[in-house]
Amino acid sequence: MPVSEDQSRLRRFIALQHDAFLILGPRRQPPVPARTANSHTSISIQTALGFTNLESDDYVEAVQKLRPDIIVGLADYEYKKRPGVKRLETMGDRTLTWTQDMLTGIEDGTDGSPDTAFFAPLLPIEAGQQSYYLDALKEELAGRVSGWTLFDPASVDVIPADMRQLPRLALTEIRGPHDILDYIALGIDVVMPAFIGDATDAGLALTFVLPSPRRPQDGKRLPLGVDMWSEKYVADWRPIVEECKCYTCKNHHRAFIRHLLDAKEMLAWALLQVHNHHVMDVFFGGIRQSMSDGTYETERGTFRQDYEGEFPANTGRGPR
Repeated sequence: MPVSEDQSRLRRFIALQHDAFLILGPRRQPPVPARTANSHTSISIQTALGFTNLESDDYVEAVQKLRPDIIVGLADYEYKKRPGVKRLETMGDRTLTWTQDMLTGIEDGTDGSPDTAFFAPLLPIEAGQQSYYLDALKEELAGRVSGWTLFDPASVDVIPADMRQLPRLALTEIRGPHDILDYIALGIDVVMPAFIGDATDAGLALTFVLPSPRRPQDGKRLPLGVDMWSEKYVADWRPIVEECKCYTCKNHHRAFIRHLLDAKEMLAWALLQVHNHHVMDVFFGGIRQSMSDGTYETERGTFRQDYEGEFPANTGRGPR
């Protein structure tokens, strides 16, 4: 079916609902360390066919065609690689050039306004080492930047004072709900919790909520999830979580999920993913409510005291 000029081809292709933000970035999340260095016109990325170089011009063209809601700008940043002195000198210059190219590419020809919200990348280096780039964003590009992309939560401190009101997207490793709460406390607005998929693949069902319930009488900290591979669920006819309103918990029991996992049926991981996403939706709803009530810091501290710091070790194998 043809797509009109005001529709996103990417949103239509992946059948994403209209009330969800469509964010396009140059790298997968979490990223994979690249084998080759970035160049003056491209960054090194991993694809389904291996590593390749993504040219700045190709990225601009992709944004123009796919029309996401938010675009993550190209950054001269290499994941898990410490830049040398000479690299530090070029990182800001390259990133500024790519930022200018993208902003020019996404601006509407009629009134100059961008068709897509541009989140400018903040390099994970000291402010003085990217001062030229930051000054250009503040003095020349301020009205054209809609938000910030951070690769290190500490980069919050280098945001120019005049642009601190803009939303902040963190493309960093999120290991669990404790990290989410800590990042929000630092001023991060949007996170990418890839651990949801990792937990599902491992056969883990998430069980945490905010506000956290009281600890059991034995005083042990509450688990962040349960390993559905465990033999104790073979004849357990209860839902994964008694109070959960998700499709999985309302229609299926633990023994069924355990059977599907043992039989290597993909339905097991599909049902776990439905449950785990529902848990995250409720968790973020609790975060928003605590902010509205002015109790966020109290709830964050209680959550850290009540819940274990890590997910339980899984005992089975994933779907692939």
